[in-house]
Amino acid sequence: MPNLISELIAAHTETANSVGAPGRSWLSYSGLRELSSRTAANLHQIGIGRGDRVAIVLPNGPEMATAFISIAQVATTAPLNPAYTQEEYSFYLKDLKAKALIVNQQEDGPAVRAATELGISIVRIGHDNSDPAGQFSILPCDPIGSADTSAPEEGDVALILHTSGTTSRPKIVPLTQANVYASAQNVASSLKLTGNDCCLSIMPLFHIHGLIAAVAASLGAGAQICCTQGFNALSFFSQIAEVGPTWYTAVPTMHQAILARASRNQTVIENSNLRFLRSSSASLPAPVMKDLVETFGAPVIEAYGMTEATHQMSCNPLPPLKQKPGSVGIPAGPDVRIADESEDLLIDSNKIGEIVISGPNVTPGYESNPQANSENFFVADGKRWFRTGDQGSFDEENYLRLTGRLKELINRGGEKISPLEVDAVLLSHPDVSQAVCFVLPHDKLGEDIAAAVVLSEGAAVSVQELRDFVGSNVAKFKVPATVVILDEIPKGATGKIQRIGLAAKLGLTKA
Repeated sequence: MPNLISELIAAHTETANSVGAPGRSWLSYSGLRELSSRTAANLHQIGIGRGDRVAIVLPNGPEMATAFISIAQVATTAPLNPAYTQEEYSFYLKDLKAKALIVNQQEDGPAVRAATELGISIVRIGHDNSDPAGQFSILPCDPIGSADTSAPEEGDVALILHTSGTTSRPKIVPLTQANVYASAQNVASSLKLTGNDCCLSIMPLFHIHGLIAAVAASLGAGAQICCTQGFNALSFFSQIAEVGPTWYTAVPTMHQAILARASRNQTVIENSNLRFLRSSSASLPAPVMKDLVETFGAPVIEAYGMTEATHQMSCNPLPPLKQKPGSVGIPAGPDVRIADESEDLLIDSNKIGEIVISGPNVTPGYESNPQANSENFFVADGKRWFRTGDQGSFDEENYLRLTGRLKELINRGGEKISPLEVDAVLLSHPDVSQAVCFVLPHDKLGEDIAAAVVLSEGAAVSVQELRDFVGSNVAKFKVPATVVILDEIPKGATGKIQRIGLAAKLGLTKA
């Protein structure tokens, strides 16, 4: 059987539910397959086919999920954040060399304006909320040339995403049909997903986490995926009560927002069908994992993923095996090893070094960027390894612990500080609900450490008390020189907190 996105949905029971949404009826697997066939025919008629690049700008929801799954069986998809400005859309559309832009029927915002200026064809889709969730039609439009109507093969690019580009130009990450298929199967296998499972999708679907862990993995297992319009802490528990999901996946900041409202929703929690919770895309502080387990009475599966791995690399296993707070679990798909941080060689797994991966879910390489490929890929032990940029080591039971992003490690006058370590100390304080440490420029030391903190509801604690608390748990050079107490810590588009550049965002230094 070929490792293609079409195969993820090919064999499941015709009448079984596939894609849903709160307040909407379900689209069956036969309905999803029919939608995929109809979409292929419509795109071919317009002039879009194998190898053509199609940017997708749609709101979060079931139509975004089915658009990705169906269009990726025909052409190369490039989901973009609906919140981008016209200038950002212009950059990404040009960088992608997009042949067309997919938008909603009524959309007339910055994405459409950018595409129009660039002469990129606009293809609109329509849907009716009275139809099953995810059902859509491609509206008639002028043809845009000829298309290769042959079916994509395993090595064809199915999905293109950009790295976040915190300090330099974003890099293009092409992910093949085989990459997406392998990662979806890895996630489904590690979570033991079956046709009885239902995921409540609250992650953005222009992001690898939501697309692969929630959507592709669920569909590959013949399970159900219920797509919300995005994460909203105020409606999360009512959605849990309505949908009855067996799991959801989120970033740590979302889990923390859920915990903040959990005490008001005890009845919903007690009546829920959740068999596990999943966390990924950023390190889940150990105290947060413990609070989630105690609150929901279900295991928390922390996973470790990144775009270049088509998301998942490792995860904590399901019971009866251990979930270790502070660990991102055991390898869950690709080979995961530790490499020397500067030399192209593998080292003992119990030593701290750079985490590297190899496997069928790993991107073939950055597009048109030989320097980045040379810096990030190397061959050892007969395999091609990708450098993740993360530092960590394995314990005696083969559980992986991250010590930080190599670019985020703080060099305070020669002393190396892991922001993750200080985060964990601050989060163990009973009055702290969120904490993130980051670099602060220093005229003599080069770099120093700072922290942004959100206090628990009703708590009152001073900056000095927090610094003293950290100082009683770690070496003095790791105590944040500056602590800022906030109502909310600024987050990126996917809900993640980005340490790089946070000092400037908070006005502590020049941008």
